[in-house]
Amino acid sequence: MHEIVVNLHVHSHYSDGTGSHAEIAAAGLKAGLDAVITTDHNLYVDGPQGYYHDGDRKLLLLVGEEIHDRTRTPQKNHLLVLGAGVELADRANDLAKLIKSVENLGGLSFAAHPDDVAAPAIGEEALNWEDWRIQDLTGIEIWNAFSEFKRHLKTKVHALFYIWNPHKIAIGPFAKTLRKWDEQLIAGRRLVGIGGSDAHALEVQLGPLKKIVFPYEFHFQGINTHLLLEEPLSGEIAHDQKLIYQALRQGRAFVANDHLATTKGFSFHAHGYGHTAMMGGTISARWGITIQIRLPAEAECRLICNGAIVNEWNNQKLCTHPAKETGAYRVEVYSVLHGQKRGWIFSNPIYVTE
Repeated sequence: MHEIVVNLHVHSHYSDGTGSHAEIAAAGLKAGLDAVITTDHNLYVDGPQGYYHDGDRKLLLLVGEEIHDRTRTPQKNHLLVLGAGVELADRANDLAKLIKSVENLGGLSFAAHPDDVAAPAIGEEALNWEDWRIQDLTGIEIWNAFSEFKRHLKTKVHALFYIWNPHKIAIGPFAKTLRKWDEQLIAGRRLVGIGGSDAHALEVQLGPLKKIVFPYEFHFQGINTHLLLEEPLSGEIAHDQKLIYQALRQGRAFVANDHLATTKGFSFHAHGYGHTAMMGGTISARWGITIQIRLPAEAECRLICNGAIVNEWNNQKLCTHPAKETGAYRVEVYSVLHGQKRGWIFSNPIYVTE
């Protein structure tokens, strides 16, 4: 498998971001990304999708859409649509039909910022996901960087502090979101977990002072989704887009806080009699299995099955666990920055069946 780093849930100046697609791609190249997926609000921007280059480095920019019903008050249930290739915002008033349309077009649908909270200090309302009856979602955005920023903003003083100290923001996915994800997995819904920067590169002005709040490059070094592809990116747009969306659909992915330290090389496998499964895969527990987790550096690691911790390790790089219980196994990894424990890596599940 070939690991790539993707930043998704990004807004350009076509909606409420400030950068062009070329500027977003340039920031992604500087941050060392392999791909960026833009998702402007209720708008599919046709044209900028493709490879961008900086010397020998290349980055694939793909275009998706963040869709919500503008007639709804408040405007919740934001849906990230990837890979559909056409404008679908006109179907936002019927969420079930919208998701079915995405599926029919071969696209992917993710519940965006499911536990977003209001931030009156900066005039932001809560934009959480409410309709968990929907059955055909591809996945859920388990970590949204902008929602986490909003969670810190009790007053305007807090806003100023975090604007000037952005590295102190990222603590980890909300516990409520992880619980909801586990509930869905236990119910048999194989929702793929992704991480989104929700990047806007917003410009704020305080008197004579102007500042870009969290430039794209900062976001692109933070909450990313790492994908494991069946083959390396070739440079051919249609082929590589298919590889990326296939890995996302199958859950061959983990969410990482790359501000903490590089997460490249993380692996999570289950080994059974004559068979091995990776994230997003299924394996039988009939003959017993051994779960193996390999970390990029020593850290605190938790193995979760059906929402419960089944094993924990401290200051280890290689973690193994013999497993017989069926269920959805996933991994959480934590490290310390600025004296505080912070989320580092959150894997997609391996599904152990009878």
